[in-house]
Amino acid sequence: MTKLIYIIESLSIWVGRAFGWCILILTFSVSYEVFVRYVLNAPTVWAFDMMVQMYGGLFLMAGPYALAQDTHVRGDVLYRLFPVRVQASIDFVLYLLFFFPGMLALFWFGAEIAADSWRYQEVSWNSPARIQVYFFKTLIPFAGGLLIIQGFAELLRSWLAMRSGQWLERLEDVKETEQALMAGAAGPTIR
Repeated sequence: MTKLIYIIESLSIWVGRAFGWCILILTFSVSYEVFVRYVLNAPTVWAFDMMVQMYGGLFLMAGPYALAQDTHVRGDVLYRLFPVRVQASIDFVLYLLFFFPGMLALFWFGAEIAADSWRYQEVSWNSPARIQVYFFKTLIPFAGGLLIIQGFAELLRSWLAMRSGQWLERLEDVKETEQALMAGAAGPTIR
């Protein structure tokens, strides 16, 4: 079971890293648009739509990554005070009652939206560039599917924690700057 959890988690991390490159593309796109608009007085017709789609794709695909890294915002004022078995039981029930129905809806209706968009060969109505948006809309059910898969891993993780009383370690990826600074604040010990 642990191996399956880590395989799913690895997939979510890999997709998150791949879509993380959208940040670099967005940075260059915004910089380019600002330069040509305000310095050269020659704005593009494609930059706004491209940036919206890039940010949307990044936002959608960051969901499974954040779930795999346990970095979604959580109201844990009381939750963190509970024993691990109680935390895991709460997580298990909440995933079943709320998470999965929401993600199934995202997947199902997202697939309908994407299919309609492909059928009409939908283009953006925001700009004269008429950029195709059906590729972007395909990410909606894709993100829903990845969230369902990662949610299954979280459900298994909760099940293991209910049985053992310990949370399974997560695969590590990048750390928040704050965590690195806190680790460095302790500093090396002087003998």
